[in-house]
Amino acid sequence: MQHGGTVTAFRGERLVAAGRRDEVVAALRAAGLQVDDGAVLVFDDETGAQVDLDVRAPAPEPPSVAGEEDVAARRAGRPKLGVVAREVTLLPRHWDWLGNQPGGASVTLRKLVEMARKADVEQAAGRRAREAADRFMGAMLGNAPHYEEASRALYRGEGSRFLDLTQDWPADLRDHARRLAAPAFGDPARPERP
Repeated sequence: MQHGGTVTAFRGERLVAAGRRDEVVAALRAAGLQVDDGAVLVFDDETGAQVDLDVRAPAPEPPSVAGEEDVAARRAGRPKLGVVAREVTLLPRHWDWLGNQPGGASVTLRKLVEMARKADVEQAAGRRAREAADRFMGAMLGNAPHYEEASRALYRGEGSRFLDLTQDWPADLRDHARRLAAPAFGDPARPERP
């Protein structure tokens, strides 16, 4: 399942719907389930936080696409590349090193920034996954056996221990916690729901 606007709904220990918000609202409506009575809890798949869905409201309209005039209104240094010129202050030895790199200073700086961004994205994804899984576990599994030990294993990056400690949890809750936690253990692909 891809994230980004997806949610998962539970009725007690059972998963009742998962997908985009509008899909979950439609599934809850079709099943005659209400979220305002507290019997159904809905969680954001990206953050692990509980969210409110109004199953009585009409489905939201899809966001509008930016028109050509919006694109033309953007100002950039090089329109086709989207390059923006800004001042960079470096020591002379840094400028000397950059000047000796293939492609020159600009190309080298862009490569260095992209490498740093990629490393930061991977670390941030792991951190967000730990926080989302822990938030969900705290809300739904706080009284489950080995909850505290599983939470510690999650934050220590002990994937095998986390799997062992969560084995006896209710299946739907366990599987969702594991899906949320997967990127924290270096597994960027979250398994599809059966």
